[in-house]
Amino acid sequence: MMKFLRIILLPFVPVYAAIIAVRNMLFDRNIFQSKAVNAKVISVGNITVGGSGKTPLVIYLLNLLKQEKKNAGVLSRGYGRTSTGYLLVADQNKVLTDVESAGDEIYHTSTECKVPAAVSENRVTGAERFINDTGVDVIVLDDAFQHRWIKRDINLVICEQKFLLEDSFLQHKLLPSGDMRESFNALSRADAIIINRKFSEPAELPAKIEKHLTGKPVFNAGYIAIGFIDVVKKARYSIEEFIGQKSLVVSGIANPFSFLNALKQTKVDTENRMFFRDHKNYTLKEVQDIRKKFYSTNSHSVVTTEKDAVKLMQFSKELDDIDIFYLKIELKMDNAELFRDFVLKKMK
Repeated sequence: MMKFLRIILLPFVPVYAAIIAVRNMLFDRNIFQSKAVNAKVISVGNITVGGSGKTPLVIYLLNLLKQEKKNAGVLSRGYGRTSTGYLLVADQNKVLTDVESAGDEIYHTSTECKVPAAVSENRVTGAERFINDTGVDVIVLDDAFQHRWIKRDINLVICEQKFLLEDSFLQHKLLPSGDMRESFNALSRADAIIINRKFSEPAELPAKIEKHLTGKPVFNAGYIAIGFIDVVKKARYSIEEFIGQKSLVVSGIANPFSFLNALKQTKVDTENRMFFRDHKNYTLKEVQDIRKKFYSTNSHSVVTTEKDAVKLMQFSKELDDIDIFYLKIELKMDNAELFRDFVLKKMK
């Protein structure tokens, strides 16, 4: 059914392509002008819809900047949030709002990295207010490759290796038929490209993809599973302690099969699963459905993603008789020192 809908929407692809091309031309010719703010700006983005690994890369960057004693924070649009306009999510000391108002990704990032965070649809206005509110002098922009109104010192694009290896006619098409926000030609705007293989092995990219990376710094990265964290008690457990465990897998992310693949590599039994739409805001109804599925499948535990965990935490009372854990993963650069040197040099 989905493939049929993609085919039906093919006539609209040239319309979308024309709009993107005109917009980019206006920026390239300085008819539309990017505005600088009083901070160093690192943009993290992609050219596809969802699932490339932007959030793990943002977290990696923020931790790197903290290690270098930089006064850094993160600014996002706050996709899926219930609030609008500018909102300060966290300052240097604590998180100031809830996950529904902030959006799951920025809430997760701010609690994970313990850095100032804010959301705003208008990145320029948001950055200016963010700087004024917190005094940050380095801003990591989450999901901002297409948001060209704000000047950036580093433009990073992360691409999923699996997507680059795809030979699907439709997936490599632009929206609304395909999965691409922009064509591969847009990579010419990037200062560096990160190939995220996630939990897969490194693979050689096709020549038709490689040609778009020529002359660009390319960094390779993947995920490593760190362990399982109890959502309520925050206790940490090793990967080995979950081997063979019959778990109910709960996920509300763009690419749940990537999460399943990660769990299979940790040897968790993933036969029982519940998938929700990306950025799912759980309600009491879904929590009750999870409870029913948990007991009907005789599962030993519920295993979810870190982004889903921050939202399920709100139902700790309703889920107090169920053990819920999230899989803790980290992005690991194959050549971390080279990437660090690249970032610090571009920020001078």
